[in-house]
This record gives sequence, structure tokens and C-alpha cells, in this order.
Amino acid sequence: MNSRFQRILVTAALPYANGLLHLGHLAGAYLPADIYVRYHRARKRDVLFVCGSDEHGVAITVTAEKEQTTPQAVVDRYHALNKNAFEKFGMSFDNYSRTSLPLHHQTTREFFTAFHKQGVLREREEQQLYCEKDALFLADRYVEGTCPNCKYDQARGDQCENCGSWLNQTELIHPKCKICGATPVVRQTTHWYFPLGEFQQRLQAYIEQRSKRDGWKENVLRYCESWFKEGLQDRAVTRDLSWGVPVPVAGYESKVIYVWFDAVLGYISSAKEWAARSDDPDRWKKYWLSEETKYVAFIGKDNVVFHCIVFPAFLMAWNDGAEEQYVLPENVPANEFLNFESQKFSKSRGWGIDLQDFLKFFPADPLRYTLAINLPESRDSDFYLRDFQARTNNELADILGNFVNRTLTFVEKNFGRKVPHLGELTEMDKEMIARLDEVPRKVSELYEQYRFRDGVIETMNLARLANKYFNDSEPWKTSTSNPIQCATSLHICLQIVRSLAILFEPIVPTIAQRIWTTLNLSSSPHTAGWESAADLELPEGHSFNKPEILVTKIEDSHIEEMVKSLSGNTPPARPALSPEIKPTITLDDFKKIDLRVARVLKAERVPRSDKLLRLEVEIGSEKRQVVAGIANHYAPETLVGSLIVVVANLQPAKLMGQESQGMLLAASDNTGRLAIVTVASELESGGTVK
Repeated sequence: MNSRFQRILVTAALPYANGLLHLGHLAGAYLPADIYVRYHRARKRDVLFVCGSDEHGVAITVTAEKEQTTPQAVVDRYHALNKNAFEKFGMSFDNYSRTSLPLHHQTTREFFTAFHKQGVLREREEQQLYCEKDALFLADRYVEGTCPNCKYDQARGDQCENCGSWLNQTELIHPKCKICGATPVVRQTTHWYFPLGEFQQRLQAYIEQRSKRDGWKENVLRYCESWFKEGLQDRAVTRDLSWGVPVPVAGYESKVIYVWFDAVLGYISSAKEWAARSDDPDRWKKYWLSEETKYVAFIGKDNVVFHCIVFPAFLMAWNDGAEEQYVLPENVPANEFLNFESQKFSKSRGWGIDLQDFLKFFPADPLRYTLAINLPESRDSDFYLRDFQARTNNELADILGNFVNRTLTFVEKNFGRKVPHLGELTEMDKEMIARLDEVPRKVSELYEQYRFRDGVIETMNLARLANKYFNDSEPWKTSTSNPIQCATSLHICLQIVRSLAILFEPIVPTIAQRIWTTLNLSSSPHTAGWESAADLELPEGHSFNKPEILVTKIEDSHIEEMVKSLSGNTPPARPALSPEIKPTITLDDFKKIDLRVARVLKAERVPRSDKLLRLEVEIGSEKRQVVAGIANHYAPETLVGSLIVVVANLQPAKLMGQESQGMLLAASDNTGRLAIVTVASELESGGTVK
């Protein structure tokens, strides 16, 4: 983190309180934010993490009418349900507020009044759709029609969800009242407008500066550029509704402040509510009104315009006329969308899984891990139930859980649950300790760059390497043949267990705490400090508690039970083969391919490439270089010594300036998982694969 910042303010997009949270919401904004916050707390940094329910707007009133209840009853119900689901998921908010609170209404009116007094807002007559049958001006979601840009026939009165265009409802083709289905007429009404267009140059300069300073995502910059290219337009900040923050201007008693104005101010009112619970009610100002604060706003891509353009413009307008200067977002790391079983989450079609329902069947940590390793950071990604099962069983259980359990049980059996003596180090020991020293720093760099998926992969790769170290150390042999060396290798393994608890805590906090408690360590992993994960801090003779199974595997029947309970249908089929099977070839064609067993002698990353690894392999008596796009799936050091299968007679090719003299075989599926094809260790390199 830049040394100019003394504290960090983190916000996550306020979820609408008219429905339940689903897995797509978590992958978009909330899990990345929580990983980021937990990491910085482990770095001993001053962090404030706020969120809350967005409880105004037409969506709430539409839901209330459908359910024949009041808007307040709707938001009360969904706020409680979503707050509870967040808590079970492990979200570590410092405060989870709601925009229907008097404190938020007061904050919103303060901003509106300030803008009104400064002359920022403009009063304007406008044309708005009016339903004569219902005697009602149709705001936002009360009207639906065909988008004038992409011709999507279910565009809302304020925005087209298909192409992302921000619309004026009178632009809709063939508009219909969503209450009664009648065709509305156009009538005159009066509203206050915020001159967003006047801030365009300042906003462009702001985004350019922040992007250079903190590395904004390309997808976010593209969204902003598209808005700037079209030219920012003035937007109404009042609406003809009864549910919302009342407009504090005479003559507007029947109108409320538009939800897109008040919702983003919920971050400020949430911080105020947090401070009000302390001995210092002005404590929130230390985060919001200081140049020493780094403000990071986590959102999904559908909220880019509000957080990169609208909210910064509001803060600029406030700062222009007030002594108290609000800090603007330093970064807005928006994620793309997460799909469920290759289809978009859809409330209307009933497609997807709500968080609260998912957590009735499975604990939060395996879900957090699977979502984290599939985060849609640069493009849409997918969540598959079978992938969730595989990640839980093959990685959390068989890699992390296996290493922790085998280490603790072996020490329990041979050293009475006490940390054994660290003796003279072998080269293998030194290499493992060096890697342990490197990983926290590397994961830290990835998290600072908002590359959470890569950070998770790097963390699990340490557990993979730890298993390899355990295997190569062969403590089951050295316990009798060389007890001193056995003690040393197990001492190092225990230190790695402690380090893994610290590094995994942002991802799977409950599992990490269980490891910490089993090690008989006080408080929580983050209290030890992130940097301490690189150190050997368990003292010789330290006793730990009886080890237990860390991660319970998920059986097919567990998945089937959940799906049947949710839908009443049979479980979704396993993902189909993708891509489709290629055209048939003859046996003679296949015989032309020379597949050989190769032993990996050396592996390293290719400079300036995130995907490529350079492998030095031995094929019989011959040595070759193979370049493969597997860096996102394997740490280089975990491949050394492996027996893999390569195409030995493939024409050489150059990748990133590196010549590849063959191609390794790997299997993948449409979930994005990849596994290198390996062979039994008793075979010799150079053997033919038939």
C-alpha cells in the first residue's frame, strides 16, 4: 500500500432489500472485499469495512404491491435475512446498515440541501410517462418497453439490463405500465436535476490519475470510456413516489429523492452509524474526510457508472462548497458476472441458488474457496456444483486438510504432540523454508493488485508444495533410520501448518481458526500478523491439541439432496464435454503421434507472462525445453520430478520468445479446471505411451 495512506476505507455495493442474496452477488463484490479486508487486518492496518441494505426505489414498491404488503415490511424482512446470510458466510463488516434509517435520511438531505443552496441542482420541467388508468406517474420499474439501442423488449424505464444503457423512459419503444399493462401517455412534471455532464472533464482526469496510481482494471476503464464517449447527461434526482427520502424543498412534498442519489450515500451513513456506537461519534470523519485514507469500493460490473462516475461527481460537488473534503475512491475493482451451471442467475426464471439455502446444506468455507478460485475478475465465470464438490474434496480436503492432518497425527504419534527439535538443515529443508519465506510476500503483492484468484491459487500451491516436501522427507522411514532428520522435517512441517492458517484466513476463516486452535495458539491467525507467516515461530516443545479431520468431503448424495430440496427436480447433469468431439481420424493418423514419458527436471515462470511455464524435461537420454500455459494451475516447483506425457515429434514453436520442443498432455473441463497427465513413478523417462 502506498505510504501516503494511513488507513483504508472499504465499501461493498449495497444489496437491494427486495430479494435474497445469491452466489453471483458474492463473487461480484462481497467475497473479494472480505478477502481484501481480512488480508489488510492481518497486515495490522487500520481498516473500516462498511455496507448495508439499499432500501428505497421502485423495485421495493413493486415487490410490496406484488406481495400485498408495505415497502417497510419488505425491507425489514429482506434486510434481516441478508444480514444473517452474510454473517453465516463469514463477511467481516464493521457495520451493516440500512438506508431506511433516520440517520441515512438525514445524511441524504444534507447532501441534497447543500447542492440546492450551492446552485448545483437545476429545476426542470420534463416529460414523463403517466398511466391514466392507475392515475400515477410511472417511475423507473413501473414501466417496461423495447430498448431504443439494442431492441431488447424488456428494458426498464431507467436502464436496459441487456446492453447497459442508461435510459430516459420516454425513449422506450412500445412502453407498457407494469401495474396494469396499459399504454401510458406523456405528461409534464417538474424535477430537480444533477448536472453530471459538467463534471465529465474532471471525472476523466480523476479516473486517469487514480488508474495510473493504483492500477484500475481494464474492464472498469472500458465501461467508463464508453460513458464518456457518449457524453454524460444531466440526471433527475427526484421522483414522483411516496417511498424514499423526502425532498427537503418546499413544493416537492409529494416527491422523494431518486434512489440512485441516496443509495451511494449509504456508505457514509453506515460509517456514521458505526461511529455512533463508539465513544467518538465523529470517528467516521477520520476515514471519509482525510487524504490519508485509501478508499476502495468493491462492486459488480453493473454498478460501475454509479461508483466511478456518479458518486465521485457527488463528492466533487460537495467538496467544491464545503470545508470538509470527502475522499474519492482510490480504486473501484469491479468484477464481471458469475453464472450458475453456465446460465445467468435469474430471479424471474428461478435459476440459481440463494446463499441462505446453500448454507443449509454446506458450511461457508468450501463455498468461499470455490467462489474465490472462480472469481470473475476479468471476464464472466461459472459456478458448477460438481466443481464445488471437486474443489472441496480434491483441494481443501486432499491437499490442505491432508497436509495438516498427516503432519499433526505423525507428530502426535512420534513426538507426543510437541514441536520437535530443529536440527541441521538439508538442501531440501532450506529450499522449503525459502519458499515459505517467499509466499506471503507474493500473495501480498497479488492482493494489493486486486488479483484475488491468483492469490488463492498461490496459497493452495504452498499446501501442494508442503505435501511434496512431506513425501520427499519420508518421515515414516527417518523416524527409525534418522530420528534427528525426522524431527527437523516435521518441525518445518508444523511451521508450515501455522503459516497456512495465516495465509488461508482471508479465504476460509473458519478452517484457518480451527487449525490455529488445534495448534494451541491464542486469539486468531491475523493477530500474529501476515509477515509472521514467513517465519518459524512455533517454539520447540510447544504442545498442540489433538488433531481432527479438518475438511469433510462432499458425497454425490449430498449434492443430489440439496438440488432436490431446492427444485424438486433431478440434479443437474455433469457438464457436457466441451468443446465437441473432433472429426474421426484413422489409426494410421494416430500412429503418427509420438507420445513419450518425460521427467520434469526444472520448471520456472516465463518472464512477462502470467500463463506460461518453461519446463526442462528429460526424455530418455535427451533433454528438451517445453513451454506450457499452465502457470495459473501449477506452481513451478511442484512439477519438478513429475513424470508427464509429451508429444515428442511436434514441430517446435516459439511462445513469448521461448522455443517449445514438444507439448505436454493435460485434461480440462468446461469449469476451467486443468490437470496434467502423469504416469506411475516406476516407469522410466523416454517410455512410449500407446
